[in-house]
Amino acid sequence: MQHPYASLTPERVLNMVDSTGLITDARLLVLNSYENRVYQVGIEDSQPVILKVYRPHRWSDEAILEEHAFAQTLTEAELSVVAPISIQGTTLHHETPRDDEEDLGFRFTLFPRQGGYPPELDQEDTLLVLGRTLARMHNHGALTEFNHRPSMSIERMAIESRTFLLENNWIPTELLPAYESLSTELIDLMQQRWVSSAHSIRLHGDCHPGNILWRDEPHFVDLDDAIMGPAVQDLWMLIPGDEESKGQAWQILLEGYSEFRDFDLNELNLIEPLRTLRIMHYSAWLARRWEDPAFKQAFPWFDSIRYWSEHILSLREQRAALDEPPPRIWL
Repeated sequence: MQHPYASLTPERVLNMVDSTGLITDARLLVLNSYENRVYQVGIEDSQPVILKVYRPHRWSDEAILEEHAFAQTLTEAELSVVAPISIQGTTLHHETPRDDEEDLGFRFTLFPRQGGYPPELDQEDTLLVLGRTLARMHNHGALTEFNHRPSMSIERMAIESRTFLLENNWIPTELLPAYESLSTELIDLMQQRWVSSAHSIRLHGDCHPGNILWRDEPHFVDLDDAIMGPAVQDLWMLIPGDEESKGQAWQILLEGYSEFRDFDLNELNLIEPLRTLRIMHYSAWLARRWEDPAFKQAFPWFDSIRYWSEHILSLREQRAALDEPPPRIWL
């Protein structure tokens, strides 16, 4: 069966934007995205816009609109989050269904274009500003809850990922015993180490450096993975990988954070469990999307024995990391 995105021709993309009342000038640039399809589209006598075409069946309309409302709330609080453009009273648009009965049309959203460059995470001032900004975001994120978006959990990100990979025979036979025993042990350890007192708030959810554009200040983009979870989820991916600098980086980031919001130091115990969840979820995410031709092209190594050997090695490293103490921070 042909993947739905195969029908996403340049003409169809331009027609989506034209249907909102904007007039395109036929300039179209495909941007780097796999979960959804994202384009920069030229607009006559105006700045280009960014078009996001949502992957079918991933989110409900309600879940998408919750993300949009969260982004708009942060923007209204003068936080630089790239929020969707409201056109004709809505931020979520539905393409007119096609003649093909199986093609019900895509859902899409337009965003303003935001320039910038990756944050320099080895700079003290950058970490301080990021800490302050994320604390302000979390203050607003804590005011209410998502009703239609998921929560960060071991069940969803590890247990369901493991089950999917095993039931669909993704693990090479010769590596199966190692994966089964190691993944089971990791899930047990994460369940033991999970901080039950951690307070769940609305988060960016995928706050890695690629989702921050820096131009005098940080501009946060792509809240597609906005989720309920512990505050540390939006922090740990910003810490440089160099072991020698991690403790100092955490100290600086949390000093900035604490200027606007209290941080529960117990959440530092979640850093390695969260990293483990991300690693396990990522492999299952690739497997679930493997029917999308873009994934085969971008990740040709995914279904190789070498990939799965390296994946198991990463899990072994996480097994050791789960026994390490968290960073020592003084606030």
